[in-house]
Amino acid sequence: MKHFISMRDIGKQEILELLALAEKIETGKIKPDLSPYLGALLFFEPSTRTHFSFDTAIKKLNGKSFSISGTGSTSVKKGETLADTLKTISQYADYIVMRHSIEGAARFASEILEIPVINAGDGTNQHPTQAMLDLYSIRKTQGTLENLHIALIGDLRLGRTVHSLVQALHEFNPTFYFAAPRHLKMPAYIIDELKEKNIPFYEVEDIKEILPKLDILYVTRIQKERFAVLEDYEKVKDAYIITAGLLENVKPNFKVLHPLPRVNEITTDVDKTPYAYYFQQAKNGVPVRQAIITKLLQLA
Repeated sequence: MKHFISMRDIGKQEILELLALAEKIETGKIKPDLSPYLGALLFFEPSTRTHFSFDTAIKKLNGKSFSISGTGSTSVKKGETLADTLKTISQYADYIVMRHSIEGAARFASEILEIPVINAGDGTNQHPTQAMLDLYSIRKTQGTLENLHIALIGDLRLGRTVHSLVQALHEFNPTFYFAAPRHLKMPAYIIDELKEKNIPFYEVEDIKEILPKLDILYVTRIQKERFAVLEDYEKVKDAYIITAGLLENVKPNFKVLHPLPRVNEITTDVDKTPYAYYFQQAKNGVPVRQAIITKLLQLA
């Protein structure tokens, strides 16, 4: 594994090996030494959790990093191409973590650079490190990744986290339930992949009827920044709202996940239930991202 760009590039065995490595790091069984390495955190698009999670992951293993947030302080503002920016930064860093608004930007970076590239989100396409921490969270709460009933709701068309997660679970015999506003349904290519692999899925409108079946409810926000017309966002922003009252008949092992940030799609009364796991989920990003960096640098 030279780069970490898409869940399409990673098979079941590699997923399980990375999760096992993350667990060893989190429990202190091993502590890779990143002190000889310098990471470049290039966040051309806004980020809180992913940016700080990577920075925390690096520094907790004695590594060093430098960051870009946006393009305002870079030569991109002067007209420099992305390729030249990346090639220049690769002269300073040992690996690059990159978020970009354009689909395929991370893949492009991996094709022109010799150092490892980690995709921290490229437009509406992929967010593979989020998918890995989601898998880690699911396995922690369920004891397995196999044979689970998982619902994904909210913005499924533009939400890169759900695209990566569905692809990551292909080989674990899942049953999926998709709930989204009409114009934000799961992309056709994701649906076609599920059909091709004979993975059961159901597109539903009312989530109340499926809640008792679920092991995991994966909630995503309606992404205001992805809408060109504000009125279109206003029409769908309240399409799905999860409250504590909705969760009265769920299974004991049931958990609510969310990649965050949330707006109003999960009410704060859910935070006090035993089903809320989204803040722990964010914390799980640290050992998972430590494992990915460790693997790419061939330290374990």
